[in-house]
Amino acid sequence: MTNGLELGNVYGTTIERIKAQDGDKSRLGMEALMWISHAERLRADELCHALAVQLGSTDFDVGNIPSMSTLVNCCQGLITVDKEASTVRLIHFTLQEYFSSRPDIFSKPHSAIAEICLTYLNSQSVKALRATFLANTRNAPFLEYCSLH
Repeated sequence: MTNGLELGNVYGTTIERIKAQDGDKSRLGMEALMWISHAERLRADELCHALAVQLGSTDFDVGNIPSMSTLVNCCQGLITVDKEASTVRLIHFTLQEYFSSRPDIFSKPHSAIAEICLTYLNSQSVKALRATFLANTRNAPFLEYCSLH
């Protein structure tokens, strides 16, 4: 790859491969990329919990939480995980530039993120948390992100 145009073609082809995956893999891959490219900041556990939220549901089902290895596979090599920092990011800064230059890839990403956060905050699981528990969000890692961003 000698120029940005070829790199864009590689990203475009990979996005099409992600969209063509069977079952839930396509949705998980595209939603993970949306979150990573548009979130304020994102830890790996927060991303997994965010992707488990089902819009319209009144409760959060921990059985829906995908593993990080599943997400990496669904994203076809476009994301990487820093295990020491527990963060997940796009594989290269040029991928962020690619997404920025093609706003049609994700439909209203900030609205989608807000809706997912509000659904999570209104879930029975979160409403049932005691105030003393809120200081320790290990069991609800997505709570901090939803509350602050």
